[in-house]
Amino acid sequence: MSSTPAHGSPRVVVIGAGIVGCSLADELTARGWTDVTVLDQGPLPAPGGSTSHAPGLVFRTSPSKTLTAFARYTVEKFGSLEADGVPCFVPVGGLELATTPERLADLHRRAGLAASWGVRGEVVSAARCKELWPLIDESVVLGGFHTPDDGLARALHAARAQLSRASARGARFLDRHTVTGIERHSGHVTGVVTDRGAFPADHVVSAAGFWGPVVGRMAGVDVPLQPLAHQYATTGPLPQLRGATAEATRPILRFQDRDLYFREHTDRIGIGSYAHKPLPVDPFAVPPYDEARARDLDMPSSLPFTPQDWAPSWEDCRRLLPALRGCAIDQGFNGVFSFTPDGMPVLGESRDLRGFWLAEAVWVTHSAGVAKAVAEWMVDGRPSLDVHECELTRFEEAQRSPAYIRERGSQQFVEVYDVVHPLQPMERPRPLRVSPFHARQEQLGACFLEAGGWERPHWYEANAGLVTGPDLPERDAWSARHWSPIAAAEARATREGVALYDMTPLRRLEVTGPGALDFLDRATTNNLRKKPGAVTYTLLLDEAGGVRSDLTVARLAPDRFQVGANTPADLDRLLRHAPDGVHVRDVTSGTCCIGVWGPLARDLVQPLTPDDFSHGAFGYFRARETYVGHVPVTAMRLSYVGELGWELYTTADLGLRLWDTLWEAGRELGVVAAGRSAFNSLRLEKGYRAWGVDMTGEHNPFEAGLGFAVRMDKEDFTGKTALENAGEPTRRLTPLLLDDPAAVVLGKEPVYVGGSPAGYVTSASYGYSLGRCVAYAWLPSGLPSGTGVHVEYFGEKVPATVADEPLFDPEMTRIRR
Repeated sequence: MSSTPAHGSPRVVVIGAGIVGCSLADELTARGWTDVTVLDQGPLPAPGGSTSHAPGLVFRTSPSKTLTAFARYTVEKFGSLEADGVPCFVPVGGLELATTPERLADLHRRAGLAASWGVRGEVVSAARCKELWPLIDESVVLGGFHTPDDGLARALHAARAQLSRASARGARFLDRHTVTGIERHSGHVTGVVTDRGAFPADHVVSAAGFWGPVVGRMAGVDVPLQPLAHQYATTGPLPQLRGATAEATRPILRFQDRDLYFREHTDRIGIGSYAHKPLPVDPFAVPPYDEARARDLDMPSSLPFTPQDWAPSWEDCRRLLPALRGCAIDQGFNGVFSFTPDGMPVLGESRDLRGFWLAEAVWVTHSAGVAKAVAEWMVDGRPSLDVHECELTRFEEAQRSPAYIRERGSQQFVEVYDVVHPLQPMERPRPLRVSPFHARQEQLGACFLEAGGWERPHWYEANAGLVTGPDLPERDAWSARHWSPIAAAEARATREGVALYDMTPLRRLEVTGPGALDFLDRATTNNLRKKPGAVTYTLLLDEAGGVRSDLTVARLAPDRFQVGANTPADLDRLLRHAPDGVHVRDVTSGTCCIGVWGPLARDLVQPLTPDDFSHGAFGYFRARETYVGHVPVTAMRLSYVGELGWELYTTADLGLRLWDTLWEAGRELGVVAAGRSAFNSLRLEKGYRAWGVDMTGEHNPFEAGLGFAVRMDKEDFTGKTALENAGEPTRRLTPLLLDDPAAVVLGKEPVYVGGSPAGYVTSASYGYSLGRCVAYAWLPSGLPSGTGVHVEYFGEKVPATVADEPLFDPEMTRIRR
């Protein structure tokens, strides 16, 4: 929990009085932090940022569970607020249209996401779409997705309502204050300087919207967002809406096949378009409020309308809504708002400047939910829901360059309404990060996907000739995307022979110093007090017992550890808590790793090394520093595919030599290179969890099936008290086998128990060794093995059965030989 200064309630300065800043002030003061000052350069209640022109559409359903939760809270909160007697939310519902078979299929997928995340919605016929929106041309519509509880957020009203509540609790809101600097001392923020004086602070929150990078520069903190302009236009009065008195009665409408959305403005129609080319905006060149007015702009975030970008969209509008053919656009503008490289908000406290927080790249849709999460984070030390997708630490250093942020932010604008496959890689800038083996992988015809900027082989065309044996079930178009039957051949080669896997993108941290053992042992759940050479699977928990990461910790010397971690947040977390004398550094980029796995792994490696790699001399979960050929390596007897083998680490400069050494020696054994697609199938057959997918900070280890990695008899570790008080789990991560050998699911689908939605799939992959698709799902605890359930896949209820784990080689004989 955050400490409270001696002078009482922490002093908080929020920069930005838009919907996020006002929501945050309300959430903080409701939790007892009442010394809150909100500053804005513009006039209140409409200071000129994105909130001032937001059209207010709230569609809650998203592939992100976190964004959906944010939006659900926004609807719940704004639905209870009024400003001057005017409701802050209008529950007119939402309607997304399909005019192509591909979009209609995607709407079925979105309906599944809604069921997974607890949003009421259904796919409806074209006739029902016409009933909900009589102005549409029914002949061009194939169907729609109707969410009756979505609607319109009146952003300025909601800001005013929360401003009023926060003010009544002691917060103050000061307009016409332009921030000019951030004060700091000894790595901690101490205040905010404006053109009208300075404000001391224990915490400063940048909720400045597209000005976030400007504020961030003052604090010496990168804010990875790119402002872009987005067209919005309003028609003149429509005869069909003559006599309307309510602001809106019909659902907010999305025509995603043409990157358009619509909402009513009494007797007019407002139209937003993402169909035009990206229009990046330099946040350092956006004029302040008064200067913008002097340039005949309504506000800094409202740029002149560009008719040449609008023309194609106008034709699409009139095709869908024939009533528009007889009218014209009355007014329009290009509104500025923020995009990040991955389309998610940027939240959290900077490690480099303690007490400086970001609540940036937040749309009105998610504003109240984000504010609640950040307030919980500040007051209680953690949000009540998982926000790892939004943490400011999530971006790699290679993803933080201005060029990358601009290019990826612009692409996020392009893809707002695209049907995006969960495995779809970005197209540019690539390649960005490559392992030392990249040239050899290209020669083998690697099909590269991308994650964290890394090029990651998913299968190799060189293995196409290995696709033999029983025919695999034919896949539908969606599950066949970014997949190849070669993955099955690579999985079989791993189970029957030996394969090389590029594990370089997995994060590696080095922890050294005389207090390294004590530090890591207190920070994690398992017993690390073992002799050098031991490797331990352990967990990083937060104070509430949530799984923040899973780690593989190798003790290479008394005071030197190699830690296999997940995201940059792991490095950030360890650095925040490392005591003096303990050094933590990320060594990923300077090193590389090859996983050598399969029943012939020892036959391949043993002749190349002077050490004894027999089971008795080099047991499971052991590590040693040795040589493979001419290459010094750190060898770890680990296997995330359920087969005999080792992870072999060396420096990046020797990586290619290591690959070539193993490849040449392995020819007579039939060695193959294998990719992530086979790896994912093999690890799920063994029930190995993937942090951030199968479990997050919302889950404790016992729910996630990781109790074996928790030593409750340890003197202490972070989260221990919470686990002691947790009680019996009411939900569990549960393995499922789909009943139909031809059925495949991919993840995030709802799971029905007894006909009702009861949970959702996390990871899924076809188990080539089992002849069935394996899916892990969060479901109520107590479901015995053999229980029948259904997984909804594109609107179809697919039967599945709860299974015992591990599904493959439960005796672990293949690994320990």
